[in-house]
Amino acid sequence: MRCPRCNATEDRVIESRALADGRSIRRRRECLSCAYRFTSYERIEEKPLLVVKRDGSRREPFDRVKLEKGVQQALRKRPVSQQQIQNLLDEIEEKSTREGMESHEIGSARVGELVLERLYDLDRVAYIRFASVYRNYEDVQEFMREIKGLAKKETPRKTRGARRSGEGT
Repeated sequence: MRCPRCNATEDRVIESRALADGRSIRRRRECLSCAYRFTSYERIEEKPLLVVKRDGSRREPFDRVKLEKGVQQALRKRPVSQQQIQNLLDEIEEKSTREGMESHEIGSARVGELVLERLYDLDRVAYIRFASVYRNYEDVQEFMREIKGLAKKETPRKTRGARRSGEGT
């Protein structure tokens, strides 16, 4: 570290302390040439995660706000709390970051699939809403195929009344 007073490059670290967010370190230093004390900061340099658009040529930074707008629209008037939505967004952002860790890129199609996976578990109506926009259905038949596929995935549940009807006979 170059001394701000005399430009010497030899110093010693007097004190190191992690800052509150844990993402940077503050160091107090003393120049060995002139004894001047100064502070330096160290931070991890992170490259932003880029989303590769479907055409393959455009890239834009991962935008949580944009993602949230799409998810909020799909969940509009559904019985899902804001905390559940924030958890869903956190999970998608974390998984996207993990998957794009090496190249700092993730395909927009993969982000859409991650959203669909989470919405499927959270709310099936929101899943269908998001899928209809994300998959850009051309006609009603495509939309109906998606709904039929969703119905096939669900396992039939026995109702309490059905179990009780056989009791006591």
